[in-house]
Amino acid sequence: MLLALLLPLICYLIMRQFSGSATEMPRHFLPDSVVENQRRGKNVADTIWHKLSNFSLTNQFGETVTLDKYRNKIIIADFFFTHCPTICPPLTMNMKKLQESITNAKRVGDKTNHNVQFVSFSIDPERDSVPRLKEWADRFQINPEQWDLLTGDKKTIYDLALNDMKLAVIDGKGIDTSFIHTDHFVLIDSSRNIRGYYHGLDSADIRRLSKDLVLLTLEKNPNKKSVLADKLNLLAIVFLITAMGVGIFLIMFKKKKNVETNVTEERQEG
Repeated sequence: MLLALLLPLICYLIMRQFSGSATEMPRHFLPDSVVENQRRGKNVADTIWHKLSNFSLTNQFGETVTLDKYRNKIIIADFFFTHCPTICPPLTMNMKKLQESITNAKRVGDKTNHNVQFVSFSIDPERDSVPRLKEWADRFQINPEQWDLLTGDKKTIYDLALNDMKLAVIDGKGIDTSFIHTDHFVLIDSSRNIRGYYHGLDSADIRRLSKDLVLLTLEKNPNKKSVLADKLNLLAIVFLITAMGVGIFLIMFKKKKNVETNVTEERQEG
């Protein structure tokens, strides 16, 4: 019984020791600053990663959308325009295939993964009105529960692309800042940090994005604290003490029973 109690604890401690290095999570991009903090008496350098700025734009249904709508969700973003005859249609098709591949674990009913949000920003908002976005959404049979096509103030959209997502730097092809035309998908975690750039027309990059997306869904969300957060070590100690107590009790009980058995035998022989 003692072994049965100790085995789960030993497994937990081993997994806790090595789980951090078992899987490499998608890296962070765009550091803003580095700050020094003290942890357990040691100075530790923490990187402050750039967060996506909030915005107010309009989706394909004429609804006002801000970044707060996607609170605690992982975002996959891209940039397109509906008059584009070249890369935009295949980019949207690849995004749709990715969306359809990301489902929840339900066997029946709504299989939409509501922890992931797809967002396409129009880089031609003057022509991409709400009706034009709706036509594009209908053309590609976009799931509106999980995918917003956004239009609105051009400066807001271009600031997001150039200053927040740094696409002019990531693109590496001397991107025209007056008219952004990039094939990149951008992965943004639930803390609004950039976690990856992927070529939306490259099947290998799409597979890498799919893998990184799955890993991010498993990553602990720092905005959500578990009831047991920071208490696992304490629980492990309590569990160990309990197991030792049970073991000592069983040993003492067995000794007492042996003594009683011996006394009974002696009386019978006498």
